[in-house]
Amino acid sequence: MITRFLLERKSWILLFIFLQFLTVFISYLDSAIPLTPLLYIVFLSVIIFSLFLVIRYHKETKYYKSLEEWDNNLDVTVMMEATSPFEKIIETSVISQTERLRQEASQNQIALEQEKEDLMSWIHEVKTPLSALALMINDLEDEKLKTKLNYEWLRIHHLLDQQLHQKRIPFMENDLYIEQTDLKELIFREIKALQSWCMQKGVGFEIDLAVTDVLTDGKWLAFIIRQLLTNAIKYSEASDIKIKSRQQEEQTVLLIEDCGRGIDAKDLPRIFDKGFTSTTVHQDNAATGMGLYLAKKAAKPLFIRINVQSKLGVGTTFSLTFPKQNEFVHIAGM
Repeated sequence: MITRFLLERKSWILLFIFLQFLTVFISYLDSAIPLTPLLYIVFLSVIIFSLFLVIRYHKETKYYKSLEEWDNNLDVTVMMEATSPFEKIIETSVISQTERLRQEASQNQIALEQEKEDLMSWIHEVKTPLSALALMINDLEDEKLKTKLNYEWLRIHHLLDQQLHQKRIPFMENDLYIEQTDLKELIFREIKALQSWCMQKGVGFEIDLAVTDVLTDGKWLAFIIRQLLTNAIKYSEASDIKIKSRQQEEQTVLLIEDCGRGIDAKDLPRIFDKGFTSTTVHQDNAATGMGLYLAKKAAKPLFIRINVQSKLGVGTTFSLTFPKQNEFVHIAGM
């Protein structure tokens, strides 16, 4: 701040220095003007001017320091009150601009909430004809057509499910219900929902659950597993997906391993980024780049770590590491 203050007052300081040199120079040229008393006056002037700069620095920079330390949270009440005319101009401008931004932010928030409510309402309304459509598909006698329609129905259902949970994730802490959850029942329920798709692609499951109970929110854990299973099935053909659980250092680890096309090493750091699909199969229009992103976001409030290991052309393994039970109880305040 001192450097900026001196740069701001540079012209005044240079003018003062120039006047002192001019005084000494005139005394030097005119022998009638005694040089020694004049040098004494210049010395005193320099001291007085330096003290004046110090006093003005502390007085003038208080307001600007308060602006510099302002959190930009649109709360102008924490700002220091302006004292000089120029500071009052700045204060008036900042307050008016802040008030305008606050009003715009409020209007945007209202519009965003309205858009969210409209989308949630639309999703719930679409679920009714979608359920009716599922019943109609099950009544079909043409098995080949039935399988194709079931697959397309499942895609629509999961896209709507992703949208619904995407809107809920920012507020999911308000919706959490932590309890002992049966992993086996949850996984089998999700597999059953994907059964028609698995049959179409010739995908089976090998399930070996050494640990069957975890402390978590069952609904959100089901959503996370659904995204990982969907991802595994999508990139697998005529192979088995292995689902295992084990105890590791007092923590439960759930593994979902497929024998699909795998993920390129350069893509691994980005697979959880929003909208990222792939660099190897960039023309895959079926991929949305949202499933893994939403799974990672949903896992964070549950203190579940999601890791991935993959080799191109060999397969991919996702691991869910659940927090220690006493650690989760402490963090969640249960």
